[in-house]
This record gives sequence, C-alpha cells and structure tokens, in this order.
Amino acid sequence: MKRLSYIKVFAPATVANVASGFDVLGFALEKPGDTVELTVKPEKKVRVTGITGDSGMLPFDPEKNTAAVAVESFLHSMDWPFGIDIKLHKQMPLSSGLGSSAASSVAAVYGVNILAGEPLRITDLLPYTLQAEKAACGTAHGDNTAPSLLGGFVLIRSYNPPDVIKLPVPGGISCAVAHPNTEVNTGDARKILKKEVSLSKAISQWGNLAALVAALYKEDFDLLGRSLKDVIVEPVRSLLIPGFDAVKAAALEAGALGCSISGSGPSVFALCSTLNTAKAAGAAMQESFKQAGLDCDLYISRVNKRGPVVLEKR
Repeated sequence: MKRLSYIKVFAPATVANVASGFDVLGFALEKPGDTVELTVKPEKKVRVTGITGDSGMLPFDPEKNTAAVAVESFLHSMDWPFGIDIKLHKQMPLSSGLGSSAASSVAAVYGVNILAGEPLRITDLLPYTLQAEKAACGTAHGDNTAPSLLGGFVLIRSYNPPDVIKLPVPGGISCAVAHPNTEVNTGDARKILKKEVSLSKAISQWGNLAALVAALYKEDFDLLGRSLKDVIVEPVRSLLIPGFDAVKAAALEAGALGCSISGSGPSVFALCSTLNTAKAAGAAMQESFKQAGLDCDLYISRVNKRGPVVLEKR
C-alpha cells in the first residue's frame, strides 16, 4: 500500500478546568478549532512553512511552535526517516483560554501518526502534546490537550505517568463560550494563584469535582449545576476579567447550569442542558460584556465527542 504524503486535520478548542476541575478536567467543543496541514519531505527535518490567522504572533521556530514540537517529538521517538513541513491555520483567538496551543499540537500529532501508518493508539499520542504544552507555557498540563485529542469530557488522574479517563457525555449537553476582546496571559494567570489553600476550601472543591463526575454518569443536570462551583481559582482569576460577575449572573439567569472561566481566561463558558439554552445564555453573556465595554466573540456548540477530524489526505 502506498504511504500517504499529505494530510489535513482539524482539532477542536476545549474548555479546561470546568469550574471545580482545575488542571484535571476538560471537554471539547465543536467550534472553534485549528487546522494543520502536514506534508512528508525526504529531508529528515521538521519545518513550519506557513501560519495563517495569528496576526504574525506565532513562532516559525520548530522548537517553540507547539505543532512542530509535537511532530518532532513523535518522529524522534519513532525514528521515522523522513521530515514534515507544517502549515498551521489558526481559527481561534490566541491566549483565549480555549486551548489554542493544544488544538495545534493535537491536530499535528494526530496527523503525523496517520502519515506514519498509525503505529500508536490515539491515547498514546498524549505525551507528545504535553511536551508541546510545556514548550508553549512552561507547564505540561493536559486538561486542554486530552479532550481535544479524545473528544468529550476527560479527567486526568495522573500526569506521571499520564492516566486519562473518558467520561460520559449526557445527551443534549451544550456550551456557550464568550471570548471578550481582552487578553489574559496563561503564565500570569498561574502566577497569581495562591500556593496553599485552606482545608475547608479543598474539601468543598473535592466534593464539587466528585459530584460533577457523578452527575455526568447519572445524566443528572441538577447535580451538575450544583457542582459547577470553583471556590479556589475562580475568585482570584475572575478579577482579571472585566464584568465577570455580571456575565456569570446573566448566563445563570438565562438558564445555564453553571458558568465559570474557560481555562485561564478571559473566555467564559456556560454549560447548558440544551443547545437552545446555550444560545440564550451566550446572547446574555455577550450583552453583559457589551455593557462592561467589551466586544466579544461568541461560540455555541454541543460538547464535541469526536476530537480531531481528517479533512483531506493523499
């Protein structure tokens, strides 16, 4: 069989943390996302040959570009005797809290695994995306890369070694994400977090996370809504997002199960029991941000169960 020489892959954006699941829980969206084109070359070298949609902000240096880092790490471990040229098409805002760097690395490593004849299972690709995340922000956290790679809700039990658990996706569950026209740097958002938390807050957070997982298995939306509460991270990071409290109140008033910060922000997500409710919550959040003096992009989608998708190959 003739080996493929070209592939084009889409990988979805994600919502990480999901309120009470800081650094251990995330889910995939249907949109937005990133698209990566990979072309096999005889020279044993990884190159980034084109980037669109980034306003010139992303590096072409293969040691700093997350798509290239993931591909280089994969090729090195497989000792594959070819190289790859990468074209990256950003279709989501940078530093948005939607896993922009993760979507790029996931699309790239998912595609290169197919070009190599699929020697690895999809779950075995996660470590390469974690290396890319470390190159992007200094921390190898997988609550963005794991759901983008696997789809649906994903729980990260352990990072060393990686141990991820796919969770059920209740029927109808949908999400609205409002991305205001402001920026929160991931590194800065981590620096402001407290190094220690009180035992009472830790207990509350553990209870909410455990109940959130139980709610997904039981398809209990009432319990899910009660569990989407973050008593540790949200109170600190929300100070970086103008009008956050009003935006959250607007989403809940419109029928959302819960509302919190997506990743490190500034995007705000509202999880809802139906797509129509997500549309209503999204419109309410957008209007609330407008009243705070911020334009915002709005994304409405069901929770994405598929993960990456091959758009073209030859």
